[in-house]
Amino acid sequence: MSTLKNSVRLVGNLGMDPEVKVFDNNRRLAKLSLATSESYKNDKGEKVTETQWHNVIIWGAQAKFAEDILKKGDEVAIDGKLASRSYIDKDGNKRYITEIVVNEFLKLGGR
Repeated sequence: MSTLKNSVRLVGNLGMDPEVKVFDNNRRLAKLSLATSESYKNDKGEKVTETQWHNVIIWGAQAKFAEDILKKGDEVAIDGKLASRSYIDKDGNKRYITEIVVNEFLKLGGR
């Protein structure tokens, strides 16, 4: 059960092509934006769809694999964990972000 303490599993569509950075030691980082949607009927019987956007990061060899096979609109399943961090933006303001650090991903299809 200890692996359930910080575990995220999502299925959604990519909102962008992977944005890949290569560091000095040739280690790669791929950043993705993943949309998940849920639909329900409101009080009037109308279908309502709500979309949530998730910041996703993939490290190492999997980042290279993501860069090679993933494109905007692809449906993917991810398994990972939540990570929060802060950074200073270009205007000198401290910003906070929560990301999903991927352990595994699977391309399911495309639009």
